[in-house]
Amino acid sequence: MPFPAPGDRTRQVSVVPSGTDGVVPTLSELVALRGVAQARHVARRGRLGISGPAPSMQRGRGMEYAESREYAQGDDARHIDWRLTARSGRMHTKLFHAERERLSLIVADTSPDLFFGTRVRFKSVQAARAGAVAAWAALRDGDRIAALRGGGADALVPPAGGPRGVLRVLDALVRWYAAPPDDDTGLTVALDRARRLLRPGARLLVLADAGSVARVPPQTWPSLTGHHEVVVLLIDDPIEREPPAQRLPLLSAGRRMEPDLSSAAQRRRWEAAFPGAARQAADMLRARGARVDMLSADAPSESWLPQVGRR
Repeated sequence: MPFPAPGDRTRQVSVVPSGTDGVVPTLSELVALRGVAQARHVARRGRLGISGPAPSMQRGRGMEYAESREYAQGDDARHIDWRLTARSGRMHTKLFHAERERLSLIVADTSPDLFFGTRVRFKSVQAARAGAVAAWAALRDGDRIAALRGGGADALVPPAGGPRGVLRVLDALVRWYAAPPDDDTGLTVALDRARRLLRPGARLLVLADAGSVARVPPQTWPSLTGHHEVVVLLIDDPIEREPPAQRLPLLSAGRRMEPDLSSAAQRRRWEAAFPGAARQAADMLRARGARVDMLSADAPSESWLPQVGRR
């Protein structure tokens, strides 16, 4: 008996707590994650009398054009302003504003695969919580925060700094993960939009199901990892990793099925469809320069944080 494809997996099995706990995210629980997100130690900024590496508030030369001036010996030839040089007859070079605030962008996969859970919380709730941790960590690091998904008019939260920027992202995560959006256009569309929005040196966090990652063309990732810090969290459920050795009721495309997972053959098929597919997605992402962590729905929502900033 074949198992449901990643986009058709069950919504039937659910033993999360009663009420809305663990089923839909709430703004209060996302706000409460500020403490765990900001508790992780970060290097102190350098000051007079302290030696050693420390992060700077200035993010490098920057990419925002400021002005052009006449070329001087030692200027980078890559930044020559060819149009002004042609008009004036004298060589000019472009100057840029230094990038003082990095952008941290959260890309939220809102495919139906995430609205499912068997233990502690739905995968969608874990995705919202992990996104909240990322937003609070960005605030701690002095970044501007933005978020987007593949979808309609509300699919982008514009970049903003400070607590207000974080709260706008948290509000969007609560709305996006309350129920599967009717206008979801997929992770590929969201990543293409992210690529156009980001500037070199930005930080990108992708919250996704392995099935959604499998549907993204592999050539999409090098264009992101080549210029940005990219962390991908693959959200899964405990039952996907270790299914019970018994008959398991599933609902796929309106059809009920009960694979007997006490059968070795059926368990091999399950392994290929779920944990095997997740490992395959993780290997593909790492080969293309992304940092990857598997985040189970019942794990601490901040457990992936060591991935951020790691060389």
